[in-house]
Amino acid sequence: MRIVFFGTPAFAVPSLRALAEAQHRIALVVAQPDRPAGRGMHLRTPPVVLLARDLGLPVAQPASIRSAEFLDRVRNLDPDLGVVVAYGRILPQALLDIPRFGFLNVHASLLPAYRGAAPIQRAIEKGETTTGVTIMKVDAELDHGPILKREAIQIGGDERAASLTTRLASAGARVLVEAIAEIEEGRATETEQDHDRATYAARIVRDEASVSWNEPARRIYDRFRAFDPWPGTTVSFREEPLKLIDIELLEEMPGGEPGTILELDDEGIVVAASSGAIRLKTVQRAGRRPMAAAELARARRVHRGDRLS
Repeated sequence: MRIVFFGTPAFAVPSLRALAEAQHRIALVVAQPDRPAGRGMHLRTPPVVLLARDLGLPVAQPASIRSAEFLDRVRNLDPDLGVVVAYGRILPQALLDIPRFGFLNVHASLLPAYRGAAPIQRAIEKGETTTGVTIMKVDAELDHGPILKREAIQIGGDERAASLTTRLASAGARVLVEAIAEIEEGRATETEQDHDRATYAARIVRDEASVSWNEPARRIYDRFRAFDPWPGTTVSFREEPLKLIDIELLEEMPGGEPGTILELDDEGIVVAASSGAIRLKTVQRAGRRPMAAAELARARRVHRGDRLS
């Protein structure tokens, strides 16, 4: 099948690779333009573009996918199918109408749950134990189109967003290839979503990194898992921000005043939440390397009864 592929981050890489390995004809790979990133704000090439170049595939990184010039370029390719995986922009209807079979999307949730920009992080944040991938037909509304295939994935009790993202990307690539095979064989079926059950996964913002000790320990722990690696999770101690690198949930531990240090030992610093507690195991001071929380406690002369905000 002749395919135009839209994707940008690492999550989309397995899908592009799987399509190439399945011997589909990738007529064009479209990604977001290179963006400044890192401390030096150097231009960074999207992972999908790097793979496309390795595979010898044609690449486009247009500033706008709504321009007449770009739309004409896609039309002239005469694609059978469009595939979009975390491209980063809403596709206009004029583009959706071009491929003979329309566009398919790989979405990292069991739709209609967690429509939107951050389905993986929001599922972990909410304490979900199951998520999955959905292959859907793209329409004009956000994550709204009919479903072709879904596959459930269990979320590990201590699993963080980075690990789950990798697993979902791999599963999504495999299920995508299966869905396209069913289209080619004429046995694909489309199932309308139950829109009354739809939930929304809002984009993550940096301000969500701060911990509130007035929340239950389970809630704090799930947010920590969800926001690893970005935006991370931070607390404040003696007016200094501390990024949490590794923590442990102590859900059954008798609590205390939220934010109060309950215990200090070689394993770290135990802090009370509104119910239960969290053990800080590895932390990072601003501009420093990660360090054991026990080492920080010794260096800063931390005592039981001290408070974190």
